Amino acid sequence: MSDPRTTTPATSEAALTRQRLGIAATFATQGLLFISVTTRLPRFQDRWDLDELFITGLLLMVVLLAGVGSVLTEPGARRLGSATVLRVAFGLITVGLALVALAPQRPVFVAGLAVYGLGLGAVDAAGNMQAVALEHRWGRTILPSFHGAWTVGGIIGTLVAIAVTNAGLTAGLLPLAAVAALAIGAPLLPHAVSAVGDAPPAVAIDIPWRRIGLLGAAMVLFYMVDTAATTWGPVFLKSAHDAPAWLLPLATLPYLVASGLTRLLGDRAVERFGAVPLVRGGAVAASLGLAVIVFSPTWPVAVVGFTVVGASVAVIAPLSFSAAAVVAGDGVDGEARRARVDAVIARFNQFNYVGGLLGAVLTGAVGQDSLRVGFAVPMVLVLLILPLAGVFRARRT
Repeated sequence: MSDPRTTTPATSEAALTRQRLGIAATFATQGLLFISVTTRLPRFQDRWDLDELFITGLLLMVVLLAGVGSVLTEPGARRLGSATVLRVAFGLITVGLALVALAPQRPVFVAGLAVYGLGLGAVDAAGNMQAVALEHRWGRTILPSFHGAWTVGGIIGTLVAIAVTNAGLTAGLLPLAAVAALAIGAPLLPHAVSAVGDAPPAVAIDIPWRRIGLLGAAMVLFYMVDTAATTWGPVFLKSAHDAPAWLLPLATLPYLVASGLTRLLGDRAVERFGAVPLVRGGAVAASLGLAVIVFSPTWPVAVVGFTVVGASVAVIAPLSFSAAAVVAGDGVDGEARRARVDAVIARFNQFNYVGGLLGAVLTGAVGQDSLRVGFAVPMVLVLLILPLAGVFRARRT
């Protein structure tokens, strides 16, 4: 693996640092926008008179369309490069949020969420393509810090949501559309993908899909927990504990703070302790944290549970992407490696949305009468990460 300080001028240390900051900014922007939308779900309920089942349907739509956006990223990145796809995706999010903010009727609101979901999936896939390509050039694990930037953005989004509780939805959401538009200009890795005509056939050759599938299963379980917490946390505080409106984002804020700290320290933690112990310990701690939420007698106790969950499993997603990229790129280098890794990452990102479906839809559907029952689902299922932890022993080649 080459050192950034000894690469060509096009990939000099200064250029890589600038691109790392730019990619981190896109992760932070996505986190800001995603959490800003999910923390407003109770307000969407009130404005459009939506019940839990309708909200569940909206979440299902967003997750499915995000999956479509991720799928479309693969051919888009092959032809245009992941940087271009990422910029187009932020353009879609800008349009979607503007529609949600200005919607005069429920159908326009739903259409805005649909456009937002499509852009969200493309940002997920293209952003991680950029991140794993830069990690390869950087020469050591840096994926957790990128996902940490996502979490920092989410924390900012939660704080803003608390600060503008008394502002209307339009006034609160329109500035977010402007933030999405600003992300289009972030400095990105220009050659993270170089289109080659025979890339798709090459992708399928000699890739151990079984191992990638096991990594994907672990990521599904992580996103099941993560989406349940970030999506249903505010609704849980409202329905289970009748918390006041200004306190609802507190289900998300401590969770994100704990997640952010874990991820920002994750690069060094992986180097010191290894991925496998971190993954196993996190799964057990997450189950205990979810148990605290399920049996919480008051909202402060529930918030403690969300905090424990956030600190426990936050590194699983970035480590999954990093390990999948190592497995996909084994044995090839240069443009062939980038093409193959990016194609695999676009497909691997689909596990994100399977987890999102379990976390958002299953938690809401099972918990439509009581979200305590809904949160019991990820409390049990997250323990399935334990037998999968060994697959994170992937070594960088």
